Amino acid sequence: MGVNTSKAKSYEVEEHPFELRHEVRRLNARLDKIADLLEKSEFKDILENYTDPKKRILTNLLAGISRGLGLSLGTFVILGVLGYIASLFLNVPVIGEYLGEIKKYIDANN
Repeated sequence: MGVNTSKAKSYEVEEHPFELRHEVRRLNARLDKIADLLEKSEFKDILENYTDPKKRILTNLLAGISRGLGLSLGTFVILGVLGYIASLFLNVPVIGEYLGEIKKYIDANN
């Protein structure tokens, strides 16, 4: 039984040498494509960034500063626009009286 199995294996290899070579070439081409994609994706730089603590701390610090600054500026702009829109409603009977009182309160505390 072992003899038949070894004959079958050698028979398959001898019968399809061209297909095996073709498969090896196809796999080599795929490996080359993967290597090119890894080079294009700058995988080495990403790996260095996550393995070097100084780079990671600097990157996270700058990201935190930029997020905080963006949040502050965004809040300032949105509140300014909402304040302007609210000032347009000062002449509306019910809402205008309420907003007028809020405006007087704010002006008194400044």
